[in-house]
Amino acid sequence: MHDSVNNLILINKELQLKTIQSNNSIKLPNIIAVSKTFPISKITPLINHGHIHFGENKVQEAVEKWTDIKNDFKNIKLHMIGKLQTNKVKYVVPLFDYIHSLDSMRLADKISNEQLKFNKKLKIFIQINIGSENQKNGIEIGELNSFYQRCTEELGLDIIGLMCLPPINENVANYFAHMKKLSFDINVKELSMGMSQDYIEATKYGATFLRIGSKIFGERI
Repeated sequence: MHDSVNNLILINKELQLKTIQSNNSIKLPNIIAVSKTFPISKITPLINHGHIHFGENKVQEAVEKWTDIKNDFKNIKLHMIGKLQTNKVKYVVPLFDYIHSLDSMRLADKISNEQLKFNKKLKIFIQINIGSENQKNGIEIGELNSFYQRCTEELGLDIIGLMCLPPINENVANYFAHMKKLSFDINVKELSMGMSQDYIEATKYGATFLRIGSKIFGERI
């Protein structure tokens, strides 16, 4: 069996053990295999294993890698997890199924317009700047309510949840707990949080989508 498949199986077992034992009400999250920079040869074993959620953060790379595969495997769900420029939205809407990085009204407008052109609705996460860091993208916490209302009511976007990248080298639990509260506040069900180094912690706080790359595929070259 291929390494990436073995790694995925081990992660699933670990999640079952660590989360189910501590709290039976926790539903196991979806694992997004973050396949950015990895060639299709590394991804194919996971597809053949039946894994369906994959994440990319560069639009051009994703178009080249996934266009044919998504035609062949209709059940695959592709997640845009990186910073999305407005001029790339026209390529994202036809190919991707989820956007995790909605971080401005300008981007929301562009997604809405492109969705009308393609007659397709993507599932979208609002990216929250949970640590109020100057260098990070995302909606400020105080603006979330009004931003969510405009996206859903004026633009008709299918906002399913919230996404965050917590500050590095800090206690992530506080940020994950805050994200869970924010999701309750606006009544969305999905939480995209937790990566290779903190996915167990994220799951304890209700993450429904984990973005895991190196723990599945190995370190990037």
